[in-house]
Amino acid sequence: MRPEIKEKPRVGIPWRTLAEEQTRNRRKLEYYFDAVRKAGGEPEEISLLAGEAALAAQVAELDGFILPGSPADVQPERFGQKRHPRTNAADTAREAADSAILKHALETGKPVLGICFGCQMLNVYLGGSLVQDIRSKQPGALAHGVTDLPDAAAQGDLRHRARLEAGSRLAELAGRGEATVNSSHHQAIERPGEGLKVTAISPEDGVIEGVERIDTDRWVVGVQWHPERMAGDAFAERLFEGFVGAARVAAFREADAQEIAEGRK
Repeated sequence: MRPEIKEKPRVGIPWRTLAEEQTRNRRKLEYYFDAVRKAGGEPEEISLLAGEAALAAQVAELDGFILPGSPADVQPERFGQKRHPRTNAADTAREAADSAILKHALETGKPVLGICFGCQMLNVYLGGSLVQDIRSKQPGALAHGVTDLPDAAAQGDLRHRARLEAGSRLAELAGRGEATVNSSHHQAIERPGEGLKVTAISPEDGVIEGVERIDTDRWVVGVQWHPERMAGDAFAERLFEGFVGAARVAAFREADAQEIAEGRK
């Protein structure tokens, strides 16, 4: 086996928030690292404090990217809306890192898995918009996060059904047209970004739960739920396995391109 590709595919994961990086609070970040390792990849943290040049140099060496969740909300100015009273404060360092990652990944064809905030950031980066607060816009919607429940309610991820588009990557990975997913969000995709297709919705209220790139040769998927917190769930594990498999293909492709450039192939 060639030395360039003998290692596991390297998966970049930015810190969830600047505050967590500054205090080295890795508790929730480790869910993503554990899921990638179990799927056969090698996760690497991406600093939100890195300068532009350092960030560009790091992402160029990686084979795929997971954009994790975050307690922050994307700046509504990015999709042409005024801030809603229930919109959380933005994390501009995280948004800048995600934007740089997405620019590189989409230009090079490297796979991307956006999760919750990461799914929303992917959508906004591609020109889409967000519902800033689901319950304010749609009072009859399901409870998609604990903030939608009474104060005395039990905490923890909620769960609900998601209907998966036939022929989509999500349906293929699930092996069926429906799945039970966990739910911890108060925002969602409103208008899909350019090149994205809605491939998962909550059938009870129509909230968008997943999107994918239309061009099927590129592995770009966004999910509104948190598969990293669904250890032991077959669909969640296959989602990470599918992503890591795509990163492995990207690593092979990069190695081939390097050999051609160096005249060794």
